[in-house]
Amino acid sequence: MKTKKVIVLPYDPEWKNDFEKIKQELVNAIGSLTVCIEHVGSTSVEGLSAKPIIDIDVVISDYSVFDSIVSGLGAIGYYHEGDLGIKDREAFKYSDKPHLQAHHLYVCPQNSKELLRHITFRDFLRNNPEAVKKYSEVKETAAKLFPDNIDKYMEYKSPVIEEFYSLCGLS
Repeated sequence: MKTKKVIVLPYDPEWKNDFEKIKQELVNAIGSLTVCIEHVGSTSVEGLSAKPIIDIDVVISDYSVFDSIVSGLGAIGYYHEGDLGIKDREAFKYSDKPHLQAHHLYVCPQNSKELLRHITFRDFLRNNPEAVKKYSEVKETAAKLFPDNIDKYMEYKSPVIEEFYSLCGLS
């Protein structure tokens, strides 16, 4: 089994630019089919330590445009992986994009519960500097404790995530 190294870095302002570069490539390929393209996940929160991987949600009105999205993304090197067990969040992988920062790409209809969760949690963190500080510390500690075990890393973060979900109405 291949071990996945867990690397958490202090916030890097360059992540905003990394997102914009990826977004521009997506807009050029599928922009007319989307409602918006959102920078979500830890790299989207100023001051938050994160794994240096940009999380992106491409928001579509509904699944009527999904086949065109798959085709448009396919033309620029992405392939559809399915929902990976999360309803209304379709994952896409890519290969050979050395000009872009590592990223996770998802496509969600605008009424997706997963999209709502991503946006609500991101906005909660953006508006709560104390939560950002606490979450950064937990993530950094988890990465030090479990540098070769992503599952244990995730498990260690769970209590603070649940606490924040409760505070922002997600649980």
